[in-house]
Amino acid sequence: MSEKISLAVIFGGQSSEHEVSLMSAASILENLDREKYEIYQIGITKQGRWLLHEGPASDLGDGSWQERAVPVLLSPDPAVHGLLVRRGEAYETVALDCIFPALHGKNGEDGSIQGLFQLSGIPYVGCGVHSSSVCMDKAVTHTLLTAAGIQQAHYLWFYTRRYAAAPDAILNKIQARLDFPVFVKPANAGSSVGVSRVERPEDLDAAIQKAAREDGKIVVEEGVKGQEVECAVLGQGDSAQASIIGEIGASAQFYDYDDKYVNGTSQLYIPARIEEAVSEKIRETAVRAYRLLGCSGLARVDFFVTEGERQVVLNEVNTLPGFTSISMYPKLWMAQGLSYSGLLDRLIELAFEKAGNPHG
Repeated sequence: MSEKISLAVIFGGQSSEHEVSLMSAASILENLDREKYEIYQIGITKQGRWLLHEGPASDLGDGSWQERAVPVLLSPDPAVHGLLVRRGEAYETVALDCIFPALHGKNGEDGSIQGLFQLSGIPYVGCGVHSSSVCMDKAVTHTLLTAAGIQQAHYLWFYTRRYAAAPDAILNKIQARLDFPVFVKPANAGSSVGVSRVERPEDLDAAIQKAAREDGKIVVEEGVKGQEVECAVLGQGDSAQASIIGEIGASAQFYDYDDKYVNGTSQLYIPARIEEAVSEKIRETAVRAYRLLGCSGLARVDFFVTEGERQVVLNEVNTLPGFTSISMYPKLWMAQGLSYSGLLDRLIELAFEKAGNPHG
């Protein structure tokens, strides 16, 4: 039997999506083949401490994983190629073959930690530094996709410092350029955190202040009436493939954080209730955007299909989508016959391919 792959699964983090990350990691850990992988569970606390959890994955749910964990560091030195685990006064070195980040939001999905992985020389699952950073910033993503002629909702963006200096000018610009309702979003935050749907101009200021608590850059998008659909993309470059399309029947005004992770009340339709031609257009556009933005490994690309004209409008690209038991990304591949465990295996294979180091 071949030697096991030494794999670190990293979760938690200093982000508004810390709890979601724990849920994703628990699902990943439960579905990794222990015959293939020697698994190291690395948790990052909300304060930014790195800890090695050596207990069961079930401890992630209630936070008890932190109680008996030991301090750990991921070395940026490629000669170490792994972890430094503190045992008493000494550090023990643990070599890693691959890293699977189950991190969402700031510092986890924005290129920050990917830079550390890059320095360490260790292959890792998912997009690289640049594509992670670009896709996390909705203003940058919008700008690049607009230049490529990919249809999106009408939008504008601004820095919060500009709003603080001249709020009336920006409020007037929003009203002149966009039709209500609009969505006010922090440019760099995930899972709908800090997002507001605004029906009236007089409610804009409160929504902007809410978004400003999450990021220094704000995006305002015109609401799109239509179905909310999602497409999973897997692979790199010319070999990237799009899944079938899934549809979200949101139970709230929009598919918000609680809907996604707390209530679990949204109805998911797989496949989506859309025409075949529209489905093909979504899949084609998803792969085109994925390649254009330099994505690798995986991403979930979200769209609207407008009422009446049935236009395909790209909403956003998520480079580390949720991997919980109710998440759309694994569900879409499972609907096509790829098991959750098989999907994890493929993502790890892609990590080695991206690093130019096919394993096994």
